[in-house]
Amino acid sequence: MTILDGRTALVTGAASGIGKAIVQRMAADGAHVVAVDRDEAGLKALADEVAGVETVVCDLSDLDAVDALPSAVDVLVNNAGIQHVAPVHEFDPERFGLILRVMLEAPFRLSRRVLPHMYERGWGRIVNVSSVHGVRASPFKSAYVSAKHGLEGLSKVIALEGAAHGVTSNCLNPAYVRTPLVEKQIADQARTHGIDESQVLEQIMLTPVAVKRLVEPAEVAELAAVLYGPASGSISGTSYLMDGGWTAH
Repeated sequence: MTILDGRTALVTGAASGIGKAIVQRMAADGAHVVAVDRDEAGLKALADEVAGVETVVCDLSDLDAVDALPSAVDVLVNNAGIQHVAPVHEFDPERFGLILRVMLEAPFRLSRRVLPHMYERGWGRIVNVSSVHGVRASPFKSAYVSAKHGLEGLSKVIALEGAAHGVTSNCLNPAYVRTPLVEKQIADQARTHGIDESQVLEQIMLTPVAVKRLVEPAEVAELAAVLYGPASGSISGTSYLMDGGWTAH
């Protein structure tokens, strides 16, 4: 038997990047995986590649649609994210609200939806894909940093409430990961900082880290597997940094 045989997992932002890597790892671990994303084509490609994955097209900014997602879930991975780079005084309030809705309120709604099932079964795992920006700040990312800091707090509250029911809740905190979201940031960062796109990786993204490379999505998936695996029962309310030494400064 594999470690998630008989378990159902739900992963948001599943069509690419970290989410896709976690879906692949969970499927290999025996889970029935519900892959959620707004990218219909990406989900179709994922389903063609990974056997037994159930796909659901959903825009997490539509909270009514979030509330209609499956509730009989044993492992929830809150991964979906969006980014916008701008100084606070120029940050579009609508965009700020959108980012918090997708990256904080949707995880709250999903957690609220699946916890009764987990409590009933006496077992559940919530894995929140946070960021080094859940524990640190960077200029021009007010919405993203606010959402990730909020996700850290939500995760800890769920850990405290869920402990008596066999439910754990934790955060993964990588530095910059080689994903479409990060690749899209390069142009935004170049414009905001007034530098060439070729300079963004070296001068912005890798400056604070000791390990001078992007994190690979599969590395994050391996750490996620620890948080739902056989050693996970006493791991709760924590934030696991995968930041290449960023916070060692």
